[in-house]
Amino acid sequence: MKRDQEYKVWQDGNQVIIIFSANFFYQKLNYIHNNPVKANLVVNPEDYMHSSARNYADLDYLLEVIIEPQQLITFS
Repeated sequence: MKRDQEYKVWQDGNQVIIIFSANFFYQKLNYIHNNPVKANLVVNPEDYMHSSARNYADLDYLLEVIIEPQQLITFS
């Protein structure tokens, strides 16, 4: 794959991060849900039809997702 393209959809590389706590999980989930807001596509995360924020807001959605409860089970 050519890495020095003029136009890209994705950034090069990735960074794997282990979800180590419920707080960290919800921090990342909120970050993802707020991307369309930050991009000025919608006013609220749940307004973006392609977001799982709609599932969490109990609105109509395009894709069914597993809703994580506020209290995640953690293993030591």
